[in-house]
Amino acid sequence: MGTSRRVFLGLMAATPLLSATTAHAAGYATYSDLYRDPALREGVDWGRRIQRHTQFGRTAVFAPHGGGIEPGTSELCLAIAGYHPATLQPSGAVHDYWMFEGLRSSGNTALHVTSTGCDDHYARSLAAGALNAVALHGCTVTEAERDWRPLPDQACALVGGANTDLRTRVIDALSSAGIAAVDASSHPDLDGGDSTNIVNRTLLAAGVQVETTTPLRAGMFTTNTAAQRKNTTTQLFWDFTDAVREAIAGLETTQRIL
Repeated sequence: MGTSRRVFLGLMAATPLLSATTAHAAGYATYSDLYRDPALREGVDWGRRIQRHTQFGRTAVFAPHGGGIEPGTSELCLAIAGYHPATLQPSGAVHDYWMFEGLRSSGNTALHVTSTGCDDHYARSLAAGALNAVALHGCTVTEAERDWRPLPDQACALVGGANTDLRTRVIDALSSAGIAAVDASSHPDLDGGDSTNIVNRTLLAAGVQVETTTPLRAGMFTTNTAAQRKNTTTQLFWDFTDAVREAIAGLETTQRIL
């Protein structure tokens, strides 16, 4: 766990852990499977960073494949949640966040767990207590265009998820910032619309999944390494972050808490 997390209380009532420990070609079926693998060590192979505030948080931010799994998504998760990725200092509105990170020097893709297999107690609890959620992901251009359509730009964000209002707001805000963004709700693999996807396990049963292509993320850091990404963010990184935060803020102003 990272230094920016707070201890969760009363989380063990979340979905039970599964008994199997099965590694798959694209990773593990669930986080439970991964956590139970005796060949893996927390803090060496993988880690989690969590922040939950004492006040009610309307929006939670997720990076299910952070660290070396989908590089750059950890830094985006922190910044969109309102924390500088290098200093962890808060700025402006802050949001709860959860991320799982691959910590290996190589071979992190073996730690991939699909978002529909996210049974981590902390993540489930965080999502279940929020009205909205945004999940940051990374994909290749080939994955983005497979069985779908050409992207308007290889450096592009594909915005999916079940929250149609927030999805539109994110696309509009990114486009206004000069960042190519498309509605991915019809993408066969990256639509993020499954009800069991962690981003859609909110109080409203709807969130937004933002897939960022490799070229887009590459442009967000001058030194794109695990050690230096947080210290070398570019203007593109902050334009992207500001746009998504603007979309979240716009949605939150329309939501009434009963």
